[in-house]
Amino acid sequence: MEVQRNFFIFSFLFISFLLFQAWQSQSLLNNKTSKNTRTLHLVNNEQHKDQIIIKNDVISMIVNMRGGDIEEADLLAYKEKLHSSKSLKLLQTSPNFIYQAQSGLVGKDGPDSSKKRNRPLYFSDKKFFELKADQKELRVPIKSISQNGITYTKTFILKPKKYDIEIEYDIYNPTKKVLKLNMFGQIKQTMHTLKKHDIYSGNFALQTFRGAAYSSLDKKYEKYNFDNIADDKNLHVMTENGWVAMLQQYFAVAWIPCNTGVNTIYTSNLTHDVAAIGYKSSPIQVFPNKHTITKAKLWVGPEIQEEMRLVAPNLDLTVDYGWLWFLSQPLFKLLTILHKFIGNWGVSIVLITFIMKAITYPLTKSQYIAMIKMRRLQPKIEEIKEQFKRDKKRISQEMMNLYKREKINPLGGFLPIFIQMPIFLSLYYMLVGSVELRHAPFIFWIHDLSSQDPYYVLPIIMGLTMFFIQKTSSTGNNIADPIQQKIMNFVPVVFTVFFLWFPSGLVLYYIVSNLVTIIQQKFIFSTCNKD
Repeated sequence: MEVQRNFFIFSFLFISFLLFQAWQSQSLLNNKTSKNTRTLHLVNNEQHKDQIIIKNDVISMIVNMRGGDIEEADLLAYKEKLHSSKSLKLLQTSPNFIYQAQSGLVGKDGPDSSKKRNRPLYFSDKKFFELKADQKELRVPIKSISQNGITYTKTFILKPKKYDIEIEYDIYNPTKKVLKLNMFGQIKQTMHTLKKHDIYSGNFALQTFRGAAYSSLDKKYEKYNFDNIADDKNLHVMTENGWVAMLQQYFAVAWIPCNTGVNTIYTSNLTHDVAAIGYKSSPIQVFPNKHTITKAKLWVGPEIQEEMRLVAPNLDLTVDYGWLWFLSQPLFKLLTILHKFIGNWGVSIVLITFIMKAITYPLTKSQYIAMIKMRRLQPKIEEIKEQFKRDKKRISQEMMNLYKREKINPLGGFLPIFIQMPIFLSLYYMLVGSVELRHAPFIFWIHDLSSQDPYYVLPIIMGLTMFFIQKTSSTGNNIADPIQQKIMNFVPVVFTVFFLWFPSGLVLYYIVSNLVTIIQQKFIFSTCNKD
């Protein structure tokens, strides 16, 4: 039993380490130094605040007519907080916090070029545009005409129930020279005051990655943290297609180029506290007396995997399930299928727990059978210890010989622990990364499965079930060393404290798992005792 006890202590320490890791950012950040690049330091002219509002049934945007940037965006289907009447504001502009989606035309003849003193001023015939119920598409054109007569028409195209917005530039060149320019899309955000404006940062157990990300031909999905940008370790990636994004828990803003040719992905530290990630297209030529159209897509919304996958390749990878993505993704798909039939995410979690316990039942059975066999061998083990009490090496040898004769693996009883923990952690990543579970109710006082139990009832129940399993198992009843016994008794308390801040959906899974384990334990023990 000595090996088994020591292994249990090691397992406890290892599990505690995994749980601690789950509290940290969900994946390692990329700290590689990249090449510096010339970037677009664009600031809207604050003295001009003409704005228009563009709205469909899921998003409402405010566009500044100086440059045509989206300065604010409200997600109408999502509330800022549970039970709040306020829609979630994703993009925003205030004196203390900036989060904007910028776009324009730069290069030799671009009106947004850094050589220009002011960005172009657009005009529109209305101030408010809304997609009607019978419309399939809302097109909002705004125009700017340069001093030499070049017309730039920037059109925002919105569709019903869609979070991807098309930004189209129509450039008309009445001059006699060929215009050379590039389209760019850039997302800028305040870095160091994020916690004051991030409604998800209050709970340290739910911290997830917030920062920049991009996709290229070489890297399907790569995160780039604000620390690198603040230190001027900027990206300079040449790629066809690709996209750039700013990420936070459950929501994303991303530019997806629609042009052919090579795009340049870059990051920039615009000021001491504002970071930007963007792309610049390959050169565009507009010949005399001709029109040229160039466009891009902008995603402003929740990280809905199925929809993001259709907008751009690999955009759905922004739903970051960490290093256990290969388990989290199929679990989420199974959970989604169950939810379609049941309509309650909490009940779906209960059912998925039953399914996982049924799949792992053979391992659970072998675990408890191994415990029973070990318990039956205790008299022989004690005889060996007494017979060779002055030779520890001989004790170990004789015990191993005994295990071989009885065909018992002393570590076999702990295999299910290592099977269950990856499932547990993958569910954790799924719950804190899937927007579908945000503000999803269960029953009674559990109104949000993605956040902690407000009254800590579920963690306490989980601790009690864990304590009961420990006391009724052969491992918990056969530890003579008082120090090890105290450690064993302390394990449920430690886990209960851990679980106080964990998502209630995850705690629900563990409670149901423990209850099923208790039933399986009773059944296996009774069957083996009859034998």
